[in-house]
Amino acid sequence: MIPFKRANILIPKNTDMSKWSVVACDQYTSEPDYWKEVENIVGNNPSTLRITLPEIFLEENDVNERIEKINKTMEEYINNNLFEELPNTMIYIERKQHDGRIREGLIGMVDLEDYSYEKGSQSLIRATEKTVVERIPPRLKVRENALLELPHIMILIDDNKKEIIENLKNEVKPEDMVYDFDLMENGGHIKGYKLNDSIINEVEEKLEKLANKEEFEKKYNVTNKGVLLFAMGDGNHSLATAKANYENLKKTMSKEEYLSHPARYALVELVNLHSDALEFEAIHRVIFDTDVNKLVNELYKYYDINENGNGQEFELVTSTINKKLYISNPKSNIAVGSIQMFLDDYLKENKGKVDYIHGDDTTRKMGMEEGNVAILFKPMLKEELFKTVILDGALPRKTFSMGHSYDKRYYLEARKIKA
Repeated sequence: MIPFKRANILIPKNTDMSKWSVVACDQYTSEPDYWKEVENIVGNNPSTLRITLPEIFLEENDVNERIEKINKTMEEYINNNLFEELPNTMIYIERKQHDGRIREGLIGMVDLEDYSYEKGSQSLIRATEKTVVERIPPRLKVRENALLELPHIMILIDDNKKEIIENLKNEVKPEDMVYDFDLMENGGHIKGYKLNDSIINEVEEKLEKLANKEEFEKKYNVTNKGVLLFAMGDGNHSLATAKANYENLKKTMSKEEYLSHPARYALVELVNLHSDALEFEAIHRVIFDTDVNKLVNELYKYYDINENGNGQEFELVTSTINKKLYISNPKSNIAVGSIQMFLDDYLKENKGKVDYIHGDDTTRKMGMEEGNVAILFKPMLKEELFKTVILDGALPRKTFSMGHSYDKRYYLEARKIKA
């Protein structure tokens, strides 16, 4: 059985949806003015702002009081009959992004029994980037006593024929629509359609085919590897937190109890890796306050580096160097992975601090400053994602970014996670 299930999905009723729905909590973490503006927009209206915790506040002294208020507000929303429940279903969504492109998705729940964020995992659902376990405990405080979950998790499928999610626009009808509204703060527009049983059955059958082991091995030219059906796109640490919460609950319950507990599952949005609206952007490295000559010399010792195009490409920028280089004996399936391995080893013993930078011009400018080294990468090809996770395990942290902050998932649907 595939680990993507129908869910009892909660949608607010008689509510201003443009004020209800706010962007994922891990966005604008250094921009308090953004969250002040959202606060002004929401006012006293029911909103996901009141039942989620923007991560900009995670380190604040009053974080525990904020979490208590969130839990209390969830209880109030439920007691005040704010939600309509759409039982045992999935929702097809069309998200019109800021750039006008449509990103299609499918809301359902994944089985956490089939998910692992451990590197090298062979589970059906896997992390694409290294999970920083130290980031889980503060997020766990938010979830462990919550009555509801609201997803900003996006999980990817590798459906290059676009037969599963994209085809749903031809199946739904206007009367199936459950929401249709503009998102605040340049978030674009979103529509959602409740799927009927026959459409969901078709989706499940197609996902089963995608999970066929023989087809999987042929597609990726691998053997003796567990099938990778779902790869994390966004919200990696949120899903890891849901897993940690479930594993903690399992210690307090019988097997029969925890296998039937709602916290066994997590609500997510499924998106096709090959969606035309989904773009991968490179995340570069800048090493600050380092011995530039030593770092460059050690890089040449660590790998066979050439300038003739043989191997994995990267760009090296310092105050005196600006050139494209190639690794002919890489240790990872992609250049960013190979370079990250070198940096991890080098910075254990040598001076320097690495940061992860978006934007080519910004990165080059930083690299040209005295005492700095910039290393730039080409954007990761979509076709490389699943193959690299299969072969290397989770990618290095900060390997790629999917789109702009205002195009990230907004909180909207909810699900009860307490028995």
